[in-house]
Formats: sequence, structure tokens, C-alpha cells
Amino acid sequence: MRRRVFAGAGWAGFSQIAVQLTRTAVAIVIARLLTPEEYGLAALTLVFSSLVMVFSDLALGAALVQRKTLSEDDRSTAFWMTITAGVLFMFLGFALSGPISEIYGQPKTQPLFAVLSVSFLISSLGATQQSLLLREMAFRRLEGLTIVGALAAAPVAVVLAASGAGPWAIIGQQIAIAAFTSALMWRASSWRPSFRFSKKSLRDLWSFSGYLVGHRLLFYVNTNADNFIIGRFIGPAAVGAYAIAYNVMLAPAARIGAPLQRVLAPTFSRMQDEPQRIAEAWAKVTRMIAAIAVPALAGVIVVADEFIAVLLGPKWESVAPIIQVLAWVGILQALQSINVDILMARGRTRAIFRYTMFFVTVHVTAFLIGAANWGVMGLAVAFAVTSTFVEPILSVITARELKVSPMIIPRAVFGVFQAAAGMVAVLLLVRPALIDAGVPTGARLVLLVILGIVLYVPLCAWRAPEVLRDARSLIPARLSARFAPLARPAEG
Repeated sequence: MRRRVFAGAGWAGFSQIAVQLTRTAVAIVIARLLTPEEYGLAALTLVFSSLVMVFSDLALGAALVQRKTLSEDDRSTAFWMTITAGVLFMFLGFALSGPISEIYGQPKTQPLFAVLSVSFLISSLGATQQSLLLREMAFRRLEGLTIVGALAAAPVAVVLAASGAGPWAIIGQQIAIAAFTSALMWRASSWRPSFRFSKKSLRDLWSFSGYLVGHRLLFYVNTNADNFIIGRFIGPAAVGAYAIAYNVMLAPAARIGAPLQRVLAPTFSRMQDEPQRIAEAWAKVTRMIAAIAVPALAGVIVVADEFIAVLLGPKWESVAPIIQVLAWVGILQALQSINVDILMARGRTRAIFRYTMFFVTVHVTAFLIGAANWGVMGLAVAFAVTSTFVEPILSVITARELKVSPMIIPRAVFGVFQAAAGMVAVLLLVRPALIDAGVPTGARLVLLVILGIVLYVPLCAWRAPEVLRDARSLIPARLSARFAPLARPAEG
């Protein structure tokens, strides 16, 4: 189990890096080819596309992964229900495209909504096969296919943007990703559905997945309420600025923990009756995620102006302060990234649903207050403030489920925060000196990034030596010995 988890984490990490680099590169290229208004129209439409993740398999795939044993009735019932849902939601998307565009007050989004609705059916076609591969812990195949799907869809977006298709470039990319991914899942999975449907299996699976669908729907509302509120009350150009900040900050930040999430979901399900083992893994994995996310996002706060100027150009300079605020949200979210997987493995989907109801109510209320009084920046600040108080509650719920102290996570990541704080303090002193010396923006960005890495690694080895010890367990023994001196805690 340990070998499979570590190997899977390696493949998942490589996949996420490759996919995120591809998507970030495509997003930057498209941002340079589109106007903020065109990008904003596509972003408004993608609010709707996120529903594909909610309803593509009615969370039945998660139930397939979590169950200790599966029958053919379970597999085939999940498959046919998933296809049925895909068809229904596709036609519902067609029907609602007009009313949704009227709510936005943006008639140009109507055809974008309608065409994007096809993604419901396309995604449902490969959802069950993907879940079964995950249950089998076939991480190498899964992650390889994810990379291929992202790479295959990238040229579609770039060609459409370069040919003047405007927001259709982003819509085309989304449909292409869904199509390539579903086709590849069918090719990789040896299982084929039979013409069987069991009401008993459906009731059993739905007892787990029903609350999870509610959680996903509420989380969808939370994830997209900010874009909707900005688009409805401020305008598409403001949505474009916020969306590009979100895409270059929170989306990559969320993917820091994604490799381990994908691997640990089936792993925790196999350990569901051993809460102590899960608790130990929870602390270790969260510390490893923090060791990457905290310094990376803290560093972005320092170099946000240079980052935007070099990668996106002067027309997006208003995005920099939004990125700085959202970086703190990204840190908080990274620390909670595997909590839901633990609760799912323990079968506590009802607790997840109840927490999400509270979570969404607080956030959406804050979004409305922030946007109404202070615009896009006010919404971002409201997001950061509420996240500071709401996100840690999920850790408390998880700790109680595992019967451990809620302080298990703060204690695990305290050293990482100390190391990152030391790095940021030095960067804040060096950056003004580089500006005064007339160092060009691009060179200044590179120098600050390199300095941040050079500072953080020894600081982490000093203040959080457990991180390097954990890292040693992920690499072959012949290489881990080289890191032993760094992993020893400092004396005194």
C-alpha cells in the first residue's frame, strides 16, 4: 500500500505540474489575444460549466471508490444513471441558456452557455471508467491520460483565439478536454457496462452520494458566486480582472494538494476503519502540502507586481493587488485540501454537507457586502477575511471524527510558517533595493524567485526538519541518504 501510494503521488504530482503548466501557458496566451471583456464573457460562461463537475456522475463515482466491495450491479447501475444525468442536464442547459444570459444582462453569453452544455453528456461518458481506475489505484494510467487530454486540447484554444474567435476559444478548450478525457478513459479501462440496473444498488450508492451531490452543488455556488456577483453588478471587464487573478492564483494553489488528494481518496477508503493511521497520514500530508504552498503563495504576495507585468502585460496591472489578497485564501485552502477526502472515507458525507451549508452562507454574504461597497477588491478582501475564520472549522470537524486534538494540524505546519515568514521578511527588504538600483522588471522577478528558494530551503530544514524527513520517505533509499544531514533537527 505504501509503495503504491508513493508511486501514485509521484505520478499525480507530475501530472498536475504538467497539466497546470499547460493550462497556465494557454491562459496567458489567450489573455494576450483576448480583451478583458472577451475573457470576462468566457469566465461568466465557465461559471455554468463548473456544474459539469457537480452532476457529471451524481457523485456515484465517489461511492464506487469508497465502497469496500462492489458488484456488477453497482458498476452498471452507476454507469447508466450517470449517462441519464448527462443527457438530462445537457438539455436543461440548452433550455436555460437564454434565461441565464438575461440574468447576467449579457445576451452574448447565450450561445456560449448552450454549446457548453454538451460537456454534461461528454463528461458523463467516461466518468464511471475513471472512478473504477481510481478505485484500482491505477495512478500511472490515470495521470498519463490526464496529461494527454490537456495537451491535446491546448492547440484547440490557441488556434481559436488566434483566429479571432474571442470567448469561443475558452469554450472550445473546455469541450475538447472533456471529449479527449472521456475517450481516453474508455480506452484505458477494461470494464464495459452490461444492461443491468438495480434499484437496491442505486439506493445503497445514493445513501453515500446524495449528501455529496448537495456538498458539490453548494461548493459550486460558493466557487462561482464571486464571478456572478461581479458580472451582475459591476460588469464583464471586472470579471475578467478577477478571473485572471483567480486562475493564476487560487486555481494553481488548489492543484498543489490535488495529486495527493487523488491518491489518498482510495487509500483512505481502504483504511476507513483505522482512524489513528488516517490521523497520522493527515498531519504528515498536510505538512508536505504546506511546505510547498505556503512559501510559494507568500512569495507571490511580495512579487505580485513583477509577476503580472512580466506574464500578462500592463493592461492587467490592476490584477496585482487582487492576487496578493487571494494568496492568503490559497494558503488556507491548501491546508484543508484533504479533509473532505478523510470524511468521505469515513462515510461522513452528511457532516460534509452540513459544514458546506454554513461555509457557503458566510462566504456569499461576505461577497455581496464586499462587492456592493468596495467593488472587486472589496469582494477579494471579504473572501480572505471569512476564509480565515471559516476554513479551520473543517479541520476541527475532521479531528473530532478521528478522535484527535484539533491542534494536530497547527503543530504540524508551525515550522513551515516560520520558515516562510523568514523568507518573506528578507524579500521585502531586498525588493525595494533592487527597484532603487534600476534592475529591470523581468530580471527583478527572476532574482527574487531565486533568492526566495535559496532562503527557504535552509530555513525549512532548520525550523521544520520533519518536512525533509517526510520527503526522504518518498525517494529511493540510495538517494535519501544524501538528504540525511539536512533532515536532522538543529541542536540547541
